[in-house]
Amino acid sequence: MENILGNLNTEFLGKNLIILDEVDSTQKYIKNISKDAPNGLVVVAKNQIAGIGTKGRTWYTSKDKNLTFSLLLKPKCNVKNIENLTIMIAEAVIKVIKEMYGYELNIKHPNDIILNGKKLGGILTETLVLKTEVEQIIVGIGLNINEDKFCKEIEGIATSLKKEYGKTFEKYEILENLLEEFEKIYMKIL
Repeated sequence: MENILGNLNTEFLGKNLIILDEVDSTQKYIKNISKDAPNGLVVVAKNQIAGIGTKGRTWYTSKDKNLTFSLLLKPKCNVKNIENLTIMIAEAVIKVIKEMYGYELNIKHPNDIILNGKKLGGILTETLVLKTEVEQIIVGIGLNINEDKFCKEIEGIATSLKKEYGKTFEKYEILENLLEEFEKIYMKIL
């Protein structure tokens, strides 16, 4: 298996990694294996053909151009600890892009990442809770990194880093930085 996260500096997040050439949805994939999968598993799709957006919408992406991934967390904590998790993840995305490139992103609450008034990405958080204890969290993230063409349905409302800044970005370097930042946030809420 190729090592796309060669410089990853985390304790557990992303240490178990599955890279899929093509999948309908990383969120569905990880959900299907979550019972036996390790805490911190990250599933990355080179080509996601039926990604899940909010309100049942499809998340469109082109092969090898964007970041589409899901991660599995098994916190065994009180549900109150994770009340603002989606917003904290969105804030982490904004922080990482700002630190790496100096670009200002915004959040359209609760889960959209906005660049220059258009949607750059989205976050889908699904939680399994027994009574008041969180058994697992699956976080799916889609970020338009090097997308240069959007279908007519979304071309007026979606954008990518490449479309806005006219250059190609190293998406797996962004992923490494995101996982490192997510892990810091996660450890604080526990």
